[in-house]
Amino acid sequence: MRIALGVEYDGSPFFGWQSQAEGATVQDTLQAALSQIAGERISVIAAGRTDTGVHALEQVVHFDTNVERPITAWVRGVNALLPDSIAVLWAHPVPDEFHARFSAHGRSYRYLLLNRATRSALQAAKVGWFHTPLDIAAMQVAARHLLGEHDFSAFRAAQCQAKSPVKHLQQLDISRQGEMIVFEVSADAFLHHMVRNIVGCLVYVGKGKYPPDWLAEVLAGRERSFAAPTFAPDGLYLRRVKYEAKWGLPQLI
Repeated sequence: MRIALGVEYDGSPFFGWQSQAEGATVQDTLQAALSQIAGERISVIAAGRTDTGVHALEQVVHFDTNVERPITAWVRGVNALLPDSIAVLWAHPVPDEFHARFSAHGRSYRYLLLNRATRSALQAAKVGWFHTPLDIAAMQVAARHLLGEHDFSAFRAAQCQAKSPVKHLQQLDISRQGEMIVFEVSADAFLHHMVRNIVGCLVYVGKGKYPPDWLAEVLAGRERSFAAPTFAPDGLYLRRVKYEAKWGLPQLI
């Protein structure tokens, strides 16, 4: 039997999603709770990995099990065994053909950037921070250069394992909500550090270091060294993973 889960987590206490020998990852913690409920060892596969300090509003995973449990066991039962920083939002039986990663046809991220003179104590590790005023209008103009299908090598981490740097960026919306700047980013798939590298470049434009057209030059250059440094992981959230309606998965976000 294959089960899909929607999972929310605060990534700040963990060394990312991917399982490690030390066990201090989201995957290891979730697998331990699921294994207790199942009474057998459970391994989960996620729609995508998140780095240390990156959060998820709705990560999607699947796992196979030989036991039958009520759906509530995979939600409330598992949540009772998880730390406060991880919560299963929903569980849904799926056909064996479903794959959390390979069945996905799109992903959305949100980056929250606090734009004020002083850092936040109450939102520490939950938002990025930049201390000088940023020009939202210039950042919005710059963002348009990245929409569409492009080679995003300039925004790709050196350790990225993606087979191709060509991705289709479908959304890059930037808005200000009081002291918070919100980036909404959607694509068919993302390269490692791609969102954080895009945010870093947009901050360079926003603070006036470069004009908006500079982003087009960075994109065309296809060299990571042409772009800004990778921005902090704190404000990055995996917002949603998109699947075809035929799988019948809940769409909470």
